[in-house]
Amino acid sequence: MKRITFILFLSLSSIWTFSQTQTVELEDFTLRGTFRPKTISGLRSMNDGRFYTTLEGNGTKIVKHSFKTGEKVAVLFDIEKIKKNPDSVKYIAGYEFSPDETKILVYNDVERIYRRSFLARYYVYDIKYKELLPLADEGKQQVPLFSPNGQMVAYVKNNNIYLKKLRFGTTSAVTEDGEKNRIINGIPDWVYEEEFGYNSAMEWSPNSEDLAFVRFDESEVRQFSFPLYGGKIPERPEFVLYPGRYEYKYPKAGETNSKVSVHVFNVKNRTIKTMDLGDLSDAYVPRLRWSYDPEKLGIIKLSRLQNELELMVANPASGVSNTLLTIREAQYVPENVLDNLRFLPDGKHFVYVGQEDGYNHIHLYTMAGIKVRQVTSGPWEITDFYGFDAGKKVFYFQAAKESPLQREIYSVDMEGKTIVRLSSDQGYSEAEFSSDFEFFVNTWSSAGEVPQITVYDNKGKKVRVLEDNSDLKNRLAQFNLPRKEFFSFTTSEGVELNGYMIKPLDFDESKQYPVLMNQYSGPGSQEVLDKWQMNWEQYLATQGYLIVTVDGRGTGARGEEFLKCTYLQMGRYESDDQIETARYLSQLLYVDDSRIGIWGWSFGGYMTSLCLSKSDLFKIGIAVAPVTNWRYYDTVYTERFLRTPQMNPKGYDDNSPIKLAENLNGKLFLIHGSADDNVHFQNTMEYAEQLIQAGKQFEMFVYPNRNHSIYGGNTRHHLYTMMSQYIFENL
Repeated sequence: MKRITFILFLSLSSIWTFSQTQTVELEDFTLRGTFRPKTISGLRSMNDGRFYTTLEGNGTKIVKHSFKTGEKVAVLFDIEKIKKNPDSVKYIAGYEFSPDETKILVYNDVERIYRRSFLARYYVYDIKYKELLPLADEGKQQVPLFSPNGQMVAYVKNNNIYLKKLRFGTTSAVTEDGEKNRIINGIPDWVYEEEFGYNSAMEWSPNSEDLAFVRFDESEVRQFSFPLYGGKIPERPEFVLYPGRYEYKYPKAGETNSKVSVHVFNVKNRTIKTMDLGDLSDAYVPRLRWSYDPEKLGIIKLSRLQNELELMVANPASGVSNTLLTIREAQYVPENVLDNLRFLPDGKHFVYVGQEDGYNHIHLYTMAGIKVRQVTSGPWEITDFYGFDAGKKVFYFQAAKESPLQREIYSVDMEGKTIVRLSSDQGYSEAEFSSDFEFFVNTWSSAGEVPQITVYDNKGKKVRVLEDNSDLKNRLAQFNLPRKEFFSFTTSEGVELNGYMIKPLDFDESKQYPVLMNQYSGPGSQEVLDKWQMNWEQYLATQGYLIVTVDGRGTGARGEEFLKCTYLQMGRYESDDQIETARYLSQLLYVDDSRIGIWGWSFGGYMTSLCLSKSDLFKIGIAVAPVTNWRYYDTVYTERFLRTPQMNPKGYDDNSPIKLAENLNGKLFLIHGSADDNVHFQNTMEYAEQLIQAGKQFEMFVYPNRNHSIYGGNTRHHLYTMMSQYIFENL
């Protein structure tokens, strides 16, 4: 028997108990930030664990606070009180302390490159002498990194690594072969940055004697390019007759990757040693991580198909390495494993957080690679690993233990005997621990409660509130706003799926409403969360639309089987589940089954296009920056789930919107940025050609010089205004 169950979180009522007079407008979300919660900018724990710092005064001050009392203890950096400021720095965008906390590395004038990488002007501030000096003589730098002794800073400029000795003020080159689109030292190439989620590929040894780094040779990686029109380049005249071009290396599925190698630079001898990691011709090196022993450099090696991971340990002097741990999976090793392989301070153990028993849990190993025990277990998932308190021998983590929709903060002893819940409220908690794990700052919210930022001690006792967002709560009380309701239903295949609805204002079950389904659906993602969110969906609900989001198979926090069932056929089950959602909605008395639409961005745009070719249930679809055939996407992401096109051609083509263009139903609106470095505009253009040849009418809009995020200036407001109008006219 098919069933559908609704759950309304009672806490919602606390927001809407006051008189409501104002009607929400699109501009509240796209321009005014009316419902944007406050956050704590630049929060950093100091070494002693008793104090933390924040960036205040619009980037002009770094202030030291007590975790326990909240008292402002000192102002460690104040633009107005700097004694030596040769570049007349007016503000900073971010900062990092030196390990001994006598200096601060600050930066401004940020120039974005890709999702995580950026160039900036960096400065070293001496707290005692109040002097602010540039890190380099000219230009901008990337990923500067203090040595553990605080006496040196390594950084990257023009694909080469440089070393600055702060005591003497001298700078020397560590590498000299860096060249754009050929050799990269110390920072990842495009695909590593995007898909392995990091922007620095170098690490200091704990004794500051060695600097390990990854070298990327992308000479044989094929180049991708796209035009840059006049408006992108300020120094050009008003009318540009010949557009510029942006060129970079982008390995598409089945194509050649960068050749990688790991090297160690010895500061005293100024020598570079190559680490022997065996055959790297068809492998990735996505992380370096020193152990607490300077003679043991941890290196993660991952097979190209990402179904075998090795944790290797290399001797920096000899270059000889051995394997501590090998993980083999029938499908793939999820990328979150990379940051959850940690060496422990005792020098005798390391931990690995992975799905050995079908759920993400902590596993303890000796430095000889022998498994000691599985520390946590059960049909629930650890979703973030915060670290290990060596003094108390306790691990701290975030988990979806109570429900896949929620997150809690926990501790567990090294023996795995006692798990303690540290966060108290139902909803979504995420923590940032002090250096000594005595305190943590918890950001909590729920679907019906605005974010609250609170300090807890490591026993779960609330110490004080940093930000309760009471201003936002009072502001919300002035508006007529729809509520979010959670539900679940069972598909015709017997799979239970979680979702939420946002019903129109003055909802009446005797009436019928148009539906807009919003989804992302990508591997390991989650949209259905008991977490504060106020966006375009609420605006559409005020305009009479029923908004529905469902997480289908392949999404996160429900175990390995649910996550990896899409392997080798990405798109099949994900789209089946969205179609099942539309079918169930069509059976509800208050749904107008002739007016169901679907939209999504990136993977969600792919889903939208695919669903319109697999079902006639959808009247419209809006696909923003969609992948239309996975052959056009990069090696790391695509091959993780599909293997290569040469190995699995059906997996690439059976669920490709391009291959199914002739089956398109309903009205399709394609939107893309012309300078999308991630999901190339090529996807939309090639799809458009197939639709044209199939005689299918559709609409398309292109944002000039905009990347995958489609933002800048008035762009976002224009985008959401345009999509709203399309929905009003067609749904």
